[in-house]
Amino acid sequence: MLATLLCTAVGCNKDSAATDSTNTGSTSPMRVALLTPGPISDQGWNGGAYNGLLAIRDSLGAEISHIQTKTPAEFDENFRQYGAQNYSLVFGHGFEYQDAATRIAPQFPKTVYVVTSGRVVAPNVAGVAFAFEQASYQAGMLAGAMTKSNIIGLIAGTEIPPVKASFAAFARGAKSANARVKVLISYIGNWEDVSAGKELALTHIRQGADIIFQNADAAGLGIFQAAKENKVLVFGANANQNQVAPDVVIASVVIDLPKALLMIAREVKDGTFKGRVIDLGVSQDVVRLEVNPAFAARIPTNITAAIDSVGKQLRAGTFRTLDDLLIGSDSAVKIKP
Repeated sequence: MLATLLCTAVGCNKDSAATDSTNTGSTSPMRVALLTPGPISDQGWNGGAYNGLLAIRDSLGAEISHIQTKTPAEFDENFRQYGAQNYSLVFGHGFEYQDAATRIAPQFPKTVYVVTSGRVVAPNVAGVAFAFEQASYQAGMLAGAMTKSNIIGLIAGTEIPPVKASFAAFARGAKSANARVKVLISYIGNWEDVSAGKELALTHIRQGADIIFQNADAAGLGIFQAAKENKVLVFGANANQNQVAPDVVIASVVIDLPKALLMIAREVKDGTFKGRVIDLGVSQDVVRLEVNPAFAARIPTNITAAIDSVGKQLRAGTFRTLDDLLIGSDSAVKIKP
């Protein structure tokens, strides 16, 4: 417990500059914390959230703190310690933080807890549901048009509902462009094992996959390695990863985490925050498909037009193909005080 308090206070997390602050002249600046399940060096899910934390510091003059958690017990412990230290806002960055928020948030009603990729709700709790499946469908369309083997690999860290929904959407998009597509789906079992990510990608490649859609955080860096070595196309996820391996990354399904986290922090600072499920997708320009410019000329014009057409429908809220993949807001988990 003491070690956690010290890490929070002085920033002893080896993966990041865990604590930073900006002096705005206020006697009590807003204090915002971020818990991530993996290293912020992943150039994806966790790194994007940390960039969001920095944006909150720079835009709102907030004091910030970051800790990478290793076990569920640490979820509870750090949620509790940030609440006890009167932090204004604490982000638990991932589906896995929902149970901890359910247990701890009622004990600290003056602290707002936000769980990304979650659906927990209380007066001081919000879940943020990113419609990752929307741009995943568009990515699938692109993959279906570009594959030569008609075999596409889908690899993720663990089998959680948001990932399963995005994989289902990707497969639908691929088959809408190419009915002959076969999809291989595998889960690494964690989000950090780079070697395991690479080996699983090589397994897919040996089975004929010439395109891989990955959502594996730090483990995804191993998938990029396998793709580069075998000249297989791959998709980035969660952040714009087009430049991680620019010769083989055809596009990225992006969640604009800085935009999303800063939006929520502004609500907390302005006193307008209300506990709810916050749905963010293509129509809010938080989720989007970003094609690597190096590949744009290689994409058939009819496919580009079709992807753009779906994008317009998604922004207008008229694209219904994915409705059965979405979890309605009435399924939010209510936290009892």
